[in-house]
Amino acid sequence: MAGRKSDFTLTKLDDLFTTQAQRDEEQLSKIRDIPLELIDDFPDHPFKVRDDEDMMQLVESVKERGVITPATVRQKEDGRYELVSGHRRKRACELAGFETLRSEIVDLNRDEATILMVESNFQRSEILPSEKAFAYKMRLEAMKRQAGRPTKNNLVPVGQNYSREELAAQSGESQTQIQRYIRLTNLVPELLEFVDEGRIKMRPAVELSYLDEDCQRDVVDEIDLNDATPSHDQTIRMRKLFNEGNLTTEAIHAVMSEEKPNQKEKIVLRGDRVR
Repeated sequence: MAGRKSDFTLTKLDDLFTTQAQRDEEQLSKIRDIPLELIDDFPDHPFKVRDDEDMMQLVESVKERGVITPATVRQKEDGRYELVSGHRRKRACELAGFETLRSEIVDLNRDEATILMVESNFQRSEILPSEKAFAYKMRLEAMKRQAGRPTKNNLVPVGQNYSREELAAQSGESQTQIQRYIRLTNLVPELLEFVDEGRIKMRPAVELSYLDEDCQRDVVDEIDLNDATPSHDQTIRMRKLFNEGNLTTEAIHAVMSEEKPNQKEKIVLRGDRVR
């Protein structure tokens, strides 16, 4: 009796679970060559796709071997597809003259797709600060919605720190650093570009993110005029003036026109000249 009971249990388990071969076949059934004209980019995709040297190498690879790793897409209600992962592969196919993109179709909602999109792109070797900024913001908001705690006015309400802690653990960066990156999304495009170029460091950029758009554009004008970006100390003072309601165009000019220690001209004399 005991033996028959065991056989019955195993039979039932076999009925419940498919074989590895069946699972592999099901996976392959979701991989198709989808026309490029039916694939839309992910909305507000934060990662730039550049036609640089790396892209040209990818194009040559696609021409020789095709798309080895399928892109990831999800089907939309209108029958079109939304690209979750594989924006560079899609661009490479376009440049290579292909009409389709080898893709795996996944069943994900928008928040799940957002998290997967960010995770897959964070595997890139080089990521700009602006890309991290918008990626962290999108992923954090998606995680909060998944946890049933919707955001309001893009602020982080009290009691919603769990998602930020989880994101910090997953990304390997501190909560403070993640919050700094997210603050960068409040910068005007010109200042954000200076950050990407390394002309403005993280902490001065965060201070500038608290200024309104008009004040930020006045700062951009002063940077162009003086050919110099503000120091951390200067941005702290400008933020303080802004909070007090005293950050006028004239005040920005006065702060930005100050000579910084690293801008002072140095005169070097040879020893024999000094003697």
